[in-house]
Amino acid sequence: MVRRMGRWRSAGAALLRVSAVWAVATATLVVLSLVLPAFRLQSADGDSLTRVGLTAALCAGFFGLLNALVWPWLVRALLLVPALALGSLVFLLNGALMLLALSAVPGRGQAGAGTAVVVAAATSVASSATGAFLVLRDQGATRRRLRRMAGLRFGRPAPVPARRTAGVVFLQLDGIGYHVLREATAGERPLMPTVAGLLARGHRLAPWRTDWSSQTGASQLGILHGSNADVPAFRWYEKETGEVLVSNRPSSAATLQRRAQLRTGSPGLLAEDGASRGNLFTGGAGQAALVLSVAARRRAGQRSRAGYFAYFSDPAHAARTAGAFVVELVREICQSTRARLAGVRPRVRRAGLYPLIRAFATVVQRDVVTAAVVGDILNGRGAVYADLVAYDEVAHHSGPRGRDTRQVLARLDRCVALILQAVAHAPRPYHLVLLSDHGQSQGPTFAAAFGHSLEELVRIGCGRPVAGVPRREESGAEARGVARAALHRPEEPAEPPERGAEPGGATAPVVLASGNLGVVAFPDIPGRAGREAVERRYPALLRSLAEHPGIGFVLVDDERHGPVVLGAGGAEHHLASGKVLGADPLLPFGPGAADAVRRTAGFANCPDLVVNSACDPESGAVYAFEEQLGCHGGLGGEQSLAFLLAPPALSPPTAEGELVGAEAVHRVLRRWLAESAAADPDPAAHEARGADRL
Repeated sequence: MVRRMGRWRSAGAALLRVSAVWAVATATLVVLSLVLPAFRLQSADGDSLTRVGLTAALCAGFFGLLNALVWPWLVRALLLVPALALGSLVFLLNGALMLLALSAVPGRGQAGAGTAVVVAAATSVASSATGAFLVLRDQGATRRRLRRMAGLRFGRPAPVPARRTAGVVFLQLDGIGYHVLREATAGERPLMPTVAGLLARGHRLAPWRTDWSSQTGASQLGILHGSNADVPAFRWYEKETGEVLVSNRPSSAATLQRRAQLRTGSPGLLAEDGASRGNLFTGGAGQAALVLSVAARRRAGQRSRAGYFAYFSDPAHAARTAGAFVVELVREICQSTRARLAGVRPRVRRAGLYPLIRAFATVVQRDVVTAAVVGDILNGRGAVYADLVAYDEVAHHSGPRGRDTRQVLARLDRCVALILQAVAHAPRPYHLVLLSDHGQSQGPTFAAAFGHSLEELVRIGCGRPVAGVPRREESGAEARGVARAALHRPEEPAEPPERGAEPGGATAPVVLASGNLGVVAFPDIPGRAGREAVERRYPALLRSLAEHPGIGFVLVDDERHGPVVLGAGGAEHHLASGKVLGADPLLPFGPGAADAVRRTAGFANCPDLVVNSACDPESGAVYAFEEQLGCHGGLGGEQSLAFLLAPPALSPPTAEGELVGAEAVHRVLRRWLAESAAADPDPAAHEARGADRL
């Protein structure tokens, strides 16, 4: 009897919600008909308010019915359309459905094509917001709302696992350093209250030190696939193939993933019932969406853009995201203009495509990846790894602690809150692990501080002309590669080495930047060019680099001593023996610098020269070789200190000492997955935790 009464109450609540949403949609249409000149809900000779309201109610009802029955099939028919183009088509198709709904009321509803798009978007958003508000205290309705957000509207509920072992969600907050997270969760009114709440409930926050190449390509490859050997930078030149590999280029990401899998003999961290969302690599997951390394694949479950289609299966999502996208565009224009007028220094150029890339990273990618993770949780998937790139993209141009980046941190905290809400409605318990792949270091760009780029400095050291050489504005931000994949755009071709510019038709050195890390390759010198070979061909180059005030040290291979680090004043650090001549060039970069550089020096594809910018040991300021105010990629400052935040139910990351390297993080995450699979949590405790999180 009690169960029957409960079903009647649920049905009654559902009927009330439908009625309320219908009423709001009707009111929205009436208001729009009064505001928009090209939109009418009455006949030419005028109708009473009652007739107008009846017309609006009929249009709203028919429009809602079309959205429920027709819309998912329209989206499915557009699977070959580029993902972000689908976001635009959503408005046109929704407008077409509105025109169809208006035509169902003969002789009354009238609107032009453009007006119908506006009316449809406004009605969808109003209806969705009303529905979300009404389900706040209804657990069943909240679960259905989360499923709709994840594109699971017509899917069956996920089966409850026979053993209620916990799944694990690894959420990567790209580029947020350990110290930045601590500051954002401190105080009475923390910037990230949800994450601060996790810490208050006993979650452990631990730092981990990145490899020398402190960037997403190296870190995420090591975390997801257990090996990032032979990844010396974000971009580098390989002599064997004559190609430039760039971590955020789909073909390069696929190559790096394949190499890591061959080296480890394992498909990756997520091979067992896993999902990869918004990453550079799959981690061996059977379900991958918005992942660059599979951007060109068409296998079931392996379409990189599949998450966009699930998200846009609800037209209200498209309207809300488009509105937020425009707001973010305006926000960036206002913030960059204010910084320019105030004479803020240091500052980098924020024009061109950057406002669009920022809006994509902080709105579209964030919303779609979060929705995909919610869907994985509600489907009971065993392991999920997702990357939110918003902070990293904004920090590159506004600095790690700028006002702009603080706003992004607050919005990322709301994503964490939404994921925790989904955990409370999941068919199994979940552990949520937050982590980052690196931090960010701030400082003026190398070109702004010294009037020339690293490439120009190398040319000067080689005795080559600098005049007339265009200055590149490379960016190591992952969001650009993700945006190109979402648009289904072909990847940017790598620039071939400049041939025939030297006497005898020799090939010019290849100079590439990765944050404050630079690599130099000499294509005409077979194998790895040693110190003696470089000095014979370019006698002034090594000293020009090592003595420059913006250069911290230069790594080169010495025929007698092995890998050697060169510094100013003739200083040298012989990595093989540990012998130091003069002042140690690695001393300003911390006690782990020698080990990190020695590891990279042992890579089979280590570039001929690897250059790290100087670092102020007190402020941590570095000089980016790219156009970035906040940068990462080398040593110096906070870029090398990332974080791990895990629940107390999982073992501590290390028994003692410091966690060093992405491969070590991979081993920790594997251990946590094994612990979660072995444990059999109490279902009642899971329900209690879910209620607490809400």
